[in-house]
Amino acid sequence: MASDTLKKRVETALRKVKSSRDGADVVSAGLVRAVAVSPPGEVRLDMIIPAAERTEIAAEVRTAAEAVDGVANVRLNVRAAVAESRGESGPGDSGGRRGTRRSLPIAGSPESPRPTAPDRGAASRHPSEAEPLGGVEHVIAVSSGKGGVGKSTVSTNLAAALARAGHRVGLLDADIYGPDIPTMFGVQEKPRMTEHQVVPLEAHGVKLMSLGFLVDEDTPAIWRGPIIMGIIRQFLQQVAWGELDYLLVDLPPGTGDAQLSLVQLTRVRGAVMVTTPQDVAVGGVLKGIRMFQTLEVPILGVVENMRGFACPDCGSVHEIFGSGGGEKLAASLGLPFLGAIPLGASVREEADRGIPTVVGRPDSPEGEALRAVAERTLGEVARLAAPKG
Repeated sequence: MASDTLKKRVETALRKVKSSRDGADVVSAGLVRAVAVSPPGEVRLDMIIPAAERTEIAAEVRTAAEAVDGVANVRLNVRAAVAESRGESGPGDSGGRRGTRRSLPIAGSPESPRPTAPDRGAASRHPSEAEPLGGVEHVIAVSSGKGGVGKSTVSTNLAAALARAGHRVGLLDADIYGPDIPTMFGVQEKPRMTEHQVVPLEAHGVKLMSLGFLVDEDTPAIWRGPIIMGIIRQFLQQVAWGELDYLLVDLPPGTGDAQLSLVQLTRVRGAVMVTTPQDVAVGGVLKGIRMFQTLEVPILGVVENMRGFACPDCGSVHEIFGSGGGEKLAASLGLPFLGAIPLGASVREEADRGIPTVVGRPDSPEGEALRAVAERTLGEVARLAAPKG
């Protein structure tokens, strides 16, 4: 059968990928547990990756399989081996089995759940001691207290607007539980690797890296804190960002491991805080502001998203989520207010097409508001970067 022949060719290609175990290939070492092929060229690989294995091994396996003639698509199901049972049964063990390996289903190229040596050092580092990221002039965090406030939309358009203004820009999608940047930029390719570095993809003049480029869309990310720090470290240090004026980091909502990991791993110039007008979102972003202030990361300003909907039929403006909550918060804390973005169909429609609003509809009310946010953000960065006289 043709599928059997393709399966053999894939297995042959995978035997050229070496694991960390005495130079054995990933098939012989047991990292690739199953290879399944179905028409037309769909390949599914099941992998288990031990703690001591190289973190880029999953990406190398995918690349090797995709290079086989006749392979149309590769789906990875990756598990990280997290523990050896010590002769007793526990969660995940079936009654009485002893000495078996239990594994935790995760996505992508996992780190060990135990911190690596570099991560242990970073975890004890105060953010003020973090080193600048080589080749990058300014690292800017984009954060929110709650999900669903349009943080990734602001990140996408802020990056695209800076690129359209002639700056060298990268966008790191650190929202590892819900990586939306690939969809918003309309990019679905897999990044390539060179000399143990991942080459970022590029769209609309912005260099992009996201977990969404590396794992299947329907694969859940089930990670603990040390793994999150490892992934963010890889995205910062093992991606060939090159020379950038600005690297924007789209963080997950809240005040958790990703935020702390970022500011411990690299020097962050400042944070852009995104909220919607209603009290529940404003209260969440206040916690995020207090977190960054505690970590001695400057707040570049507050963005109030989804303020007012202009009815296209009657022309009246409806304050669906209220109005002014983010602006009032900024004023009460003495922080810059970077602007209000109206609620409109163009943002949703352009995002569905994979085009930032500032590119697809720059003259729309939303596009103009987003460009103004980018300009004010640049002003705040320049003010913070200016020599203190």
